[in-house]
Amino acid sequence: MNILMISDVYFPRVNGVSTSIETFRNELMQRDVKVTLIAPAYGKHKEEGGISRIPSKMVMFDPEDRMMRYRSITAMADVLGNQKFDLIHIQTPFVAHYAGIALANELKLPKIVTYHTFFEEYLYHYIPFLPATWMRGLARRFSRKQCNDVDAIVVPSSAMAETLKAYGVEKPLHLIPTGIPEKMFSQGNRDVFRARHGISLERPVLLFVGRVAFEKNIEFLLRAADIARKDIPDLMLVIAGEGPAKHSLEKLLKALHLEQNAKMIGYMDREKQLMDCYSAADAFVFASRTETQGLVLLEAMAAGLPVVSTAFMGTRDILKPDSGALVPEDSLESFAGQMVRVLADSALRRELGRQAHSYARQWSSGAMAEKMMNLYQELITKSST
Repeated sequence: MNILMISDVYFPRVNGVSTSIETFRNELMQRDVKVTLIAPAYGKHKEEGGISRIPSKMVMFDPEDRMMRYRSITAMADVLGNQKFDLIHIQTPFVAHYAGIALANELKLPKIVTYHTFFEEYLYHYIPFLPATWMRGLARRFSRKQCNDVDAIVVPSSAMAETLKAYGVEKPLHLIPTGIPEKMFSQGNRDVFRARHGISLERPVLLFVGRVAFEKNIEFLLRAADIARKDIPDLMLVIAGEGPAKHSLEKLLKALHLEQNAKMIGYMDREKQLMDCYSAADAFVFASRTETQGLVLLEAMAAGLPVVSTAFMGTRDILKPDSGALVPEDSLESFAGQMVRVLADSALRRELGRQAHSYARQWSSGAMAEKMMNLYQELITKSST
């Protein structure tokens, strides 16, 4: 099987889409599936086997991202045609989508898309001068049009499947979440991480890992921590990530006088630092209302961390009974109360951590890759008949 993936984002740009692509590529290639990826160039880059980097320019309002040159991709049609791909898998809805459709049509290949991001609750954060209701309507229309242009859609959660059906998407929807690689179940070094960041070994630590973006609702976590520290004065909330909401959150942190109770530490290298980061925490906290899956929850669970999280959209599929999670109501008081509860009760933390580690194994990346292979084969067979 020979698959061409195309995406508007990939490492070194760190986000859930990059992680998902990397996870599936690695698992598929271990199963003798050849996977070639077309992705943006982010300045200078080293040669990477199976990855074609496309010249790209900065994106207005979002300096972390790059926009690939459409013509640079479509000009590759003859070269790509000689590689005898069986299917094109589109990962993102911008230049990659339209170039992927053009390539699939020219090369007469089946095409699928993974719908990673809940754009209805995303776009207006980055184009604030247009009405939010107008941007939501636009997101629904282009999502419906793009999804109906392909042969099948992969969704990471049942909530996202329900949303796309409500938009009027008529093409088949396949629930295939991103799984957790085996390496995520290993333990990092708690002491090293805490020493590096000046956190004493005895201090109670809550952790958020993810893109520091407005839709992640990190402001809610800061305000909940402000309430929780009245019961646990030495509480520390660690925020690991970068993104466009950083300066706004830094202002809020100062306004709440949380400088001694919250720390923003930037991105963690997934190969060297992330496991130490997870191991250094006592519990993981999450309050996003727009996740299509909530992969980071599974990463925290795989590391044996208790989770405190609200349940919206894709996170509802993850936050099940006996998953090692406390699910508060969507209020600051309820969330802060569960923060205090998990930090104050060591026996509860141990039991939730045990549940979380066991539960995360149900979401192995190998099993999800097998599902993706079966979908690929189904579409390839259908297109050849």
